[in-house]
Amino acid sequence: MKTNETIIGVLGGVAIGTALGILFAPDKGTNTRKKIAQKSNDVKNKAFESFNGVLDTVSEKCNSLINKGEDMAVNGINTVNRELDTAKNNIK
Repeated sequence: MKTNETIIGVLGGVAIGTALGILFAPDKGTNTRKKIAQKSNDVKNKAFESFNGVLDTVSEKCNSLINKGEDMAVNGINTVNRELDTAKNNIK
């Protein structure tokens, strides 16, 4: 969770810094509003990209855990079957 908080903090800082820089720069009000809107869209897009990257990473790790769990289950079943066969052979 710290990675997500860091990403959000960095993006928020970039957005605030950009907005303040634009507001204090000498330009027409219409141009300033256009720049703020464009930078807001840029920050939003970067946030979505970061979120998708985190989501992909989490998804990959979940799939890896699922695969490992399936492998462990199959190995466990095979071990139980071998032990049952051994026990049956010892009884005979």
